[in-house]
Amino acid sequence: MSRFIAQNQIPPSNGFSWNNYRKITIEDNGEVLIPLSTSNRLVTYPFYAKMGIANAIPECFVRESVFDKLHQVIDLMPSGIRLVVLDGWRPFSVQQYLFDTLINILKKSFPHHSENYLHEKAKSLVSPPSTDISAPSPHLTGGSVDVALCDDMGRFLDMGTHFDEASQYSWTDALETPSWSDKASQENRRILYNAMIEVGFTNLPSEWWHYDFGNQLWAYRSESKKAMYGVTRPRDILKQWESEIIENGFI
Repeated sequence: MSRFIAQNQIPPSNGFSWNNYRKITIEDNGEVLIPLSTSNRLVTYPFYAKMGIANAIPECFVRESVFDKLHQVIDLMPSGIRLVVLDGWRPFSVQQYLFDTLINILKKSFPHHSENYLHEKAKSLVSPPSTDISAPSPHLTGGSVDVALCDDMGRFLDMGTHFDEASQYSWTDALETPSWSDKASQENRRILYNAMIEVGFTNLPSEWWHYDFGNQLWAYRSESKKAMYGVTRPRDILKQWESEIIENGFI
């Protein structure tokens, strides 16, 4: 179970283009979203809802195959270490808020840089918001998850930076350097990376916490010809009633 500890270094990140991934065809396989709180093996901490961000939901939803793969990751965890899911399916309004907030901070901090330059820098931390059904934001698909590690007591382990930290050290391979002296955080990041990759996830190089399966980001990084997940949303009982009443001639 501990075969991932320390011996597998995280490979150097390669080039990545948001424009290239958007060109990949999506053929949604129709998998539903599953709430992770139904699992007694996973730790969930819906970060944005806990932080009080408007429209963030107090649940972590993922597609069915992602749900299964996260449980495969659990089986690869060394004794005493647990997987924590911080976010899954994310409403577009939350994605827009995060991106806009970051842009505003960058504009105030670096007023002499062009808007295009700042947008490109922002993309290294927050995925650009998009409701385009042919190229949706990754978290809108239910195929993206933000994850971390904790101990048996629920205390978060040191990953080198905080989740969503605006730092050069948030790049997944950033701790793979002779100058990085904190071996514990380096080892924790390797454990997470190698376990997630082993079961079929791909990683967004600029975010050690962000992994994908089935969506365009996953298809791009795994060199798959098509993505399996497009835009989706959790079940909406009110919309369901509306469509069923009209469809079935309730009255």
